[in-house]
Amino acid sequence: MWTADEIALLCYEHYGIRLPKKGKPEPNHEWTLLAAVVKIQSPADQDCDTPDKPAQVTKEVVSMGTGTKCIGQSKMRKSGDILNDSHAEVIARRSFQRYLLHQLQLAATLKEDSIFVPGTQKGLWKLRRDLFFVFFSSHTPCGDASIIPMLEFEDQPCCPVIRDWASSSSVEASSNLEAPGSERKCEDFDSPVTKKMRLEPMTAAREVTNGATHHQSFGKQESGPISPGINSCNLTVEGLAAVTRIAPGSAKVIDVYRTGAKCVPGEAGDSRKPGAAFHQVGLLRVKPGRGDRTCSMSCSDKMARWNVLGCQGALLMHFLEEPIYLSAVVIGKCPYSQEAMQRALTGRCQNVSALPKGFGVQELKILQSDLLFEQSRCAVQAKRADSPGRLVPCGAAISWSAVPEQPLDVTANGFPQGTTKKTIGSLQARSQISKVELFRSFQKLLSRIARDKWPDSLRVQKLDTYQDYKEAASSYQEAWSTLRKQAFGSWIRNPPDYHQFK
Repeated sequence: MWTADEIALLCYEHYGIRLPKKGKPEPNHEWTLLAAVVKIQSPADQDCDTPDKPAQVTKEVVSMGTGTKCIGQSKMRKSGDILNDSHAEVIARRSFQRYLLHQLQLAATLKEDSIFVPGTQKGLWKLRRDLFFVFFSSHTPCGDASIIPMLEFEDQPCCPVIRDWASSSSVEASSNLEAPGSERKCEDFDSPVTKKMRLEPMTAAREVTNGATHHQSFGKQESGPISPGINSCNLTVEGLAAVTRIAPGSAKVIDVYRTGAKCVPGEAGDSRKPGAAFHQVGLLRVKPGRGDRTCSMSCSDKMARWNVLGCQGALLMHFLEEPIYLSAVVIGKCPYSQEAMQRALTGRCQNVSALPKGFGVQELKILQSDLLFEQSRCAVQAKRADSPGRLVPCGAAISWSAVPEQPLDVTANGFPQGTTKKTIGSLQARSQISKVELFRSFQKLLSRIARDKWPDSLRVQKLDTYQDYKEAASSYQEAWSTLRKQAFGSWIRNPPDYHQFK
């Protein structure tokens, strides 16, 4: 039906054609990360899908995000008008929520075709059965999914982690996959390995046909399942490698790709031993801050949560009969481990049970493309050769949604690009995907629906603040409470007073 390379290529082309220059990295000096949600429409006649003649599907990018940074705790605002987390995956998901709000408005006002059809309960909608969504990211999510065993025989796409990092006195400043500041950072790139890396054209890809996944590992690495009875959350990477058939010939794990995401308070910490035992895997982590700790959970943790609660969030759950789940995640060419991805996104929640009706731990397809994002750190480093000056992450984040009004949103430091101290707090200093603006879009949707057609969850009590509306989505809150109790007990939550805006 579709391949990982087809999804990656569609996203790269969309980035190049549909997104303007504003907010993109400065050539040869900056890099960024890309994420997107792709809508897949299956053919009406599924019987035509055969091994000899795969069914053709319609693919469309419906949201996109770029970005590498997040703000520190001290910069958070109780007015909901700043983006706390501007990592590409989070920007893409918030842009997707904006798209879903628009589609609900189309469905509720019966003006145009929508992705939603009426549900069985009053005021509720559900996704059309011929549609599903695929999430794309040009790099593995920060946090647990980026703790990847490094094998001695691998021809690394980016140069290996330097083993001396773990024992260096400046380990905080140099050992992380992400920078000690608020931006994400790939590996050290001054190695000859990087300079001679080839940016390969499209090659044979993994395919998803009739629901079956055919996977070819990155870097000729074939991975098998973790042995039964082993709880990967309690293993170091060294221990994980010992019970996993990571590569043919039992290749030795010489080190591990590191994540800058820090273990949350209450979790067992990293051992920080030299080499492959540096990290403890399976833990909840927060994104790093430059001297100012953030409250933003890692993208690995957030994506694992979406796989149980859905991508729609609490507000939209008022109008939905069931959550909006991702069917697959595709990762671009980068250091990658199938085991780490599965552990981070699905494995940690696999035993969660007793969720409310409609919620469940999804069987997420996880694939990798062989196509490299041209503005990733690896690609830019390879092209710039010995250009003077440092290669730095792009300070801007781009949000794009498939909506008719102001689809594009470019931000820096959580506010629209160009915002000054004087204008902070004004309407023009709000991102279209900030909490307060998404709440405003939700209220706009409510205003266009007759009150007697509202779902029961919105009519049983008087609701006023953003927090009120979130808490009133009872099935979502019950599912979130269950997930925290059974898997994510140390999850950092913002204090309620950050959600009291109207």
